Amino acid sequence: MRQTTEAFRSRYRAAIHPFYNPWLHGAFVLLFGVLAIGAFWSTVHSVTALQWLTVPLTLLGFNFGVYMVHRHLGHHKKTFAKMFYARHAGDHHSFFTPGHMTYDTARDWRVILFPAWLIVIHTLLVTLPLWWLLAQVNANVAGLFGGCMVLGYLAYEVFHACEHLPPHNPLTRLPWIRQMRRLHELHHRRERMQERNFNIVFPLMDYLFGTLYWEPEATPSSPSRAAMTRMQHQIDISGEPIAVLAYAASVSRWPEWHPSSLKIVGAQGPLHAGSRFEEDIHAGGREGHLSWEVTEYLPGRRWCARAQGDHGLSLRLTYECSAQGSGTRFVRTLDYRFEGLGMRIANQWLLKRRIERESAASMLALRDMAAQYLASVRASA
Repeated sequence: MRQTTEAFRSRYRAAIHPFYNPWLHGAFVLLFGVLAIGAFWSTVHSVTALQWLTVPLTLLGFNFGVYMVHRHLGHHKKTFAKMFYARHAGDHHSFFTPGHMTYDTARDWRVILFPAWLIVIHTLLVTLPLWWLLAQVNANVAGLFGGCMVLGYLAYEVFHACEHLPPHNPLTRLPWIRQMRRLHELHHRRERMQERNFNIVFPLMDYLFGTLYWEPEATPSSPSRAAMTRMQHQIDISGEPIAVLAYAASVSRWPEWHPSSLKIVGAQGPLHAGSRFEEDIHAGGREGHLSWEVTEYLPGRRWCARAQGDHGLSLRLTYECSAQGSGTRFVRTLDYRFEGLGMRIANQWLLKRRIERESAASMLALRDMAAQYLASVRASA
């Protein structure tokens, strides 16, 4: 686990009140919600076909409300909602980061579930007055509306909790939950959390407002495709993680330290998610060309990109940094595969060993060039 996430989790857990009981928290929310739904629906009798439309319309409206609150208040600081912003964008998104989306113990529910009193406020101060107004017109519509408003709240809590379950939990294999977990994981990427995947239960509003983002999971590989070759190397570099990763993610500097990189056509400086660039390479004894897209950049922590090349070559590149003493532990992970049978055979017998040597050499060069560059920056400052 990256040090920044681990440190935040330790501080957050230490601040939880010793009397906090996660099971009591969850049970209260569930029991209160079920009783409230039962109370509202107990007023419903002999519903007509037209009145049943209240159910999908209410859930649709609740879905829209959650989307707007999450998008505009959860990730954009407003004076009247600063506590919600601090709890969500600050606590929740610092506790759960890409690659570390699951809770460890039940006490971690404190940062997943809403405060227990919020369902009471939602029911008594929001839903009940609206129910009373609708009841003056039609009791069935009012009852269905009130129950669905609370049902929408419970569905949010349950689905959000499922999206942070440990991966071995059987619920994570259910189709709907599995897809929503993936969408929520993508939302937790630092560069996407203000722009993408705000729905928790059903991504309808994300689709309608153009904020839906999907990216296939890196693993497991599809059975119909060749398995990827993975190479991972790490090295300690003198310098702070933010500066080291910024240097490595400045792709225009790759030819300075990577023996396979011949020429880069792209922007200067560290590239953020969505950036594209082109690269001419000479890897494994073969020349080629790669078209790259950056998929993630968390300053000081993680940088990811994917590329397509000649001969059906596809690859993923990940840089990860963590503080190590007074320097940085830098980890480079390369995953690649060839679609053609001939190239896959060549990779097994020849290319893989050459690329492995080139990758190891690049780490030594990166260490020296990054330290030299950062030293010059400090000197000029």
